[in-house]
Amino acid sequence: MPQRIVVIGGGAAGIGAAGAAKGTDPSAEVIVFTDYQDAAYSPCGIPYVHGGEIPDFERLFLGSKQQYVEQGIDIRYETHVSAYDTASKTVTVHGEPVPYDKLIVASGWNYGTPDVAGADLTGLYYMKNIREAMERDKTLDSVTSAVVLEAGPLGLEMVTALCHRGIETHLVDPSPWALSMATDPDIAKPVEDSWVEMGAKLHFNTKLEAILGDANGAVRAVQTSDGEIACQLVVVATHKEPNTELGAAAGLAVGSAGGFIVDESMASSVEDVWAAGDCIEVPHGVSNIPIQGLSGSHAYSQGKVAGVNAAGGTRTYQPVYVPWGLVAGKWMIGGVSFSETLATALGIPFVMGVAQGISRARYYPDVKPVKVKLLAQPGTLKLIGAQMVGGEGIKERADFLAMAVRTGITLRDLATMENVYSPPIGALNEPIALAAQNALSQLDT
Repeated sequence: MPQRIVVIGGGAAGIGAAGAAKGTDPSAEVIVFTDYQDAAYSPCGIPYVHGGEIPDFERLFLGSKQQYVEQGIDIRYETHVSAYDTASKTVTVHGEPVPYDKLIVASGWNYGTPDVAGADLTGLYYMKNIREAMERDKTLDSVTSAVVLEAGPLGLEMVTALCHRGIETHLVDPSPWALSMATDPDIAKPVEDSWVEMGAKLHFNTKLEAILGDANGAVRAVQTSDGEIACQLVVVATHKEPNTELGAAAGLAVGSAGGFIVDESMASSVEDVWAAGDCIEVPHGVSNIPIQGLSGSHAYSQGKVAGVNAAGGTRTYQPVYVPWGLVAGKWMIGGVSFSETLATALGIPFVMGVAQGISRARYYPDVKPVKVKLLAQPGTLKLIGAQMVGGEGIKERADFLAMAVRTGITLRDLATMENVYSPPIGALNEPIALAAQNALSQLDT
């Protein structure tokens, strides 16, 4: 009999797992259960539809439902798994047990619900389900004022999108600057300045105290430690919390970062159960500290590892160094591993080099500034982190620097690196090299 592989979750990790499992064992019966009407779309693209950069939501779908049928993957839409039993090897759907031979848990994440009065009012937007986003988008033209809660990655994108939409936009965050968990104030400052230019009103070091409603139960304002802000929409962009409740009840071990503990094959603590995506935690390659809640590319890669191994193949997943980047305001911002702020908070020693460079030849039209900050281990000078803000080229530098951290490249290597010089695409002096040279010059003084 062919083996039955059940996947819980239809996001990047779940679809990656299903495709990899079917590719590894074409005879396997692969069933995916998802709560939503759709699977395998890009939630990361939703803010850019709201902001008008992407013309429609249809472009966010990675494949049609018919394509999955043709691949032999049985996706059960709008189907909730209410429990699973690893002893009997079943999942419960519509009150009935569904047996499995191998189980892959890709249950994803939920937003941290605001712990204040009024969190149940209409007008709160938890941007995740593309169908809800489609309906919400139809109403944005009638919104005159909106509040974005917290300046995480989604919050940064939604502040920009709402400003593009001509909506009076307020950002409320208890931290002192944007994306404070990942970046430094000098890196975030150009983004914040550009938001102000776009009309956004920024409320940092500000705590949400209540969400206020009208007589019809709709949002009319938020109450903060900085006063009351009138609005018709509250975008909840709070921290991501791993969806581990059912798995923990089924006996899957949960770690210090709040995600399921998995090994390099994505195997959980329970036999014949793998897990992947935002519901797991993985070790950081420099600190070896478990971390959780990474990007869609991480989730998809983890899902593929889980799917291959669940189907009988062999694939491993490496510790992560977390290159990241996004567009916020009029800037691109990004980094790798540790910021100066995070390394200091964790007690990780470092030496640092900073440089202000340019993206193209100085005389070429539309040249953009690029600021690079590099962190390295004292003594060995091996790179351990980076931060960047600029007009272009941030993604490519973040990818390169993540590989540099992973392979043990030093500041001395970077200071003498070769770089492309072509007026339209590369300056004479690469900003990464300049930052490394500045770090070395400080050490030599």
